[in-house]
Amino acid sequence: MTSYIFENISEIMASHAHSHATEEKVIPPAQTGAIWKTFWILLILTAIEFIIAFTMHASSLRVAIFAGMTIVKAFYIIGEFMHLKHEVKTLIWMILLPVIFVVWLLTALLYEGGHLY
Repeated sequence: MTSYIFENISEIMASHAHSHATEEKVIPPAQTGAIWKTFWILLILTAIEFIIAFTMHASSLRVAIFAGMTIVKAFYIIGEFMHLKHEVKTLIWMILLPVIFVVWLLTALLYEGGHLY
C-alpha cells in the first residue's frame, strides 16, 4: 500500500516538474516611459510653484493657487503610484468624497475661527 502511494506521489511530482519545464517565462517590458512622464509632469508643477512663490506677493490668491496645485499634484501622485486611476469609479468616489468634505470642514473651521476674536 505504501509503495503504491509513493509511486503516485513520484508520478505527480514528475508531471508537475515536466509542466514547469515547458512553460516560457515572459518578462514584461519596463515602463520607463510612464515613469519619466510622471517625473516631468511633477517637475513642471513644482517649478511653477517655485516661480509663483518667489514672484508673487503674499496674498490669499497665492495661497489658493498653492492649495489648488497641491491638490492636483496629490491626485496625480495617488492616481499614478497607487494605481487608483485604473480602479473602478465607485472606489475613486469613495476615497474622493471624504477628502472633499474634510477639506471643506477645515476651510469652514478656519474661516469661522477667525470671526471669534
